[in-house]
Amino acid sequence: MADTSISQPPGSGDGALGWSARLSLTTRILLVNILPLALLGGGIFYLDTYRTQLLNERYKMARIEAQITAEALAGASRSRQEALLVQIGKEQRMRLRMFDAEGRLWADSFALDEPSFQFDDITDDSWNLRFARWLDRAVDTIVGAEPVTDYVEPESQLADAWPELVRAREEGHSQITLYDWRDGTPVITAAAPVGLNGATLLTTRNAVDITEAVRAARSTLGIAVMLALASSILLSLFLARTIVAPLRLLANSAAKVRQGRDRDVEVPRLPERRDEIGLLARSVSDMTGALRHRIDAVDSFAADVAHEIKNPLASLRSAIESLPRVTDADTRRQLEEIATHDVRRIDRLVSEISDASRIDAEMSRAKREQIDLAKLIEAIIGSRDARDENANRKMVLNTHSLNTVVTGVPPRLERVIENLLDNAVSFSPPDGEITIDLWRKGDRVTLFVCDEGPGIAREAREKVFQRFHSVRPSGEDFGNHSGLGLAIAREIAQAHDGSLIASDRPDGRPGACFELELPAAK
Repeated sequence: MADTSISQPPGSGDGALGWSARLSLTTRILLVNILPLALLGGGIFYLDTYRTQLLNERYKMARIEAQITAEALAGASRSRQEALLVQIGKEQRMRLRMFDAEGRLWADSFALDEPSFQFDDITDDSWNLRFARWLDRAVDTIVGAEPVTDYVEPESQLADAWPELVRAREEGHSQITLYDWRDGTPVITAAAPVGLNGATLLTTRNAVDITEAVRAARSTLGIAVMLALASSILLSLFLARTIVAPLRLLANSAAKVRQGRDRDVEVPRLPERRDEIGLLARSVSDMTGALRHRIDAVDSFAADVAHEIKNPLASLRSAIESLPRVTDADTRRQLEEIATHDVRRIDRLVSEISDASRIDAEMSRAKREQIDLAKLIEAIIGSRDARDENANRKMVLNTHSLNTVVTGVPPRLERVIENLLDNAVSFSPPDGEITIDLWRKGDRVTLFVCDEGPGIAREAREKVFQRFHSVRPSGEDFGNHSGLGLAIAREIAQAHDGSLIASDRPDGRPGACFELELPAAK
């Protein structure tokens, strides 16, 4: 089975991203959206602070109530004291008990009248109340709440059975104690001395409202978090589907292209998507098309190279094999000339092929500069005259614009101009004139190279840019040309975001004209 893993550059993957690199994109999206909600849900546990605040306020209230009640009872008759115990107990929903100086219980608001509240009997509680008590205990455990003593009515009716009453009698001021009833609600007792004769008062309140308030807040927050969590999960899955699914589709298509299993595999372009995923899909599709075009071009180029080199090699082999059997001096000289001609042709072919194959790589690495085409052409013409490469053809440069600066790679643009001039010299008559016109129109600079040769038929104007296509003037040595000059020139022009085409002379005279167009420098 072929390896479908994708190599990663140094610094990427697990080493750079840590544990998150091992998670799928869907999982990461879910984590990013759920983690804040999880932290918000953790606020349920910190509602214990809210409960503590409520209890502290209730402690202050219980102390004040016990002190005020004790002062009211201190100066009243026994009948008035009993009436006050009943009245205050009903109004405040408390149980009030008075103990005499010997610590005996002599008045109880629950015994004097109907009890103002009842403790909940948890034996018949519903499941939601049992769950609420379990959640209370879980929260207390998580936040490390201090344990609270269970509230149990002592069997003895003496004041000594209540630690808070003992402390209040000894210290001479009110005492507060927190207990916990079986249903999880707090029970707050307050003990205070009554007058100076040693009597004491004990108030008992079942603060059910505190537990109900905390549970209501917890339930509201929990419902909100659950709804937000459900919405976040659904939106995350939707987001993951709109991102992960097309990315996975693109990855699978790219893997098939890389493995070469299906030559006609189509990378989806996702035209309906106008976002970055759609842009990526179209870029990958275009890149795949360009890659296939390059592969096809390489295959075609390799076949053409083999064909073009094979002919001079066959001729060279035939000449070399015939030499030992030939004794005639003239015939041997002709065979040697043929071999020399073939070697020269092969050498030129190899040089041109090597140059053509390096164009893309060199253009991707080369640094582009601003080039004045007029000055570059003048330098090339002077250099060609010095090397006698113009073959006595007259070259006329007409610059019709002041600014003819373009951005490009100087050696490569020089190669384009050299190839165009070589072609013009080849087809111009011995006394012909080669006209070079340079224009700037808007943001484009156009170069015309025109000769006075036979011209190019309209149906053959694209063929002259094909590799190894060469139609030479009669009498010219075919080995001096590889058929790659114009093809290389067009490739370089296109690599500069320009174009190169063949046309008639603009003045209507006989001859061919090549039009090179390049973007002007900004």
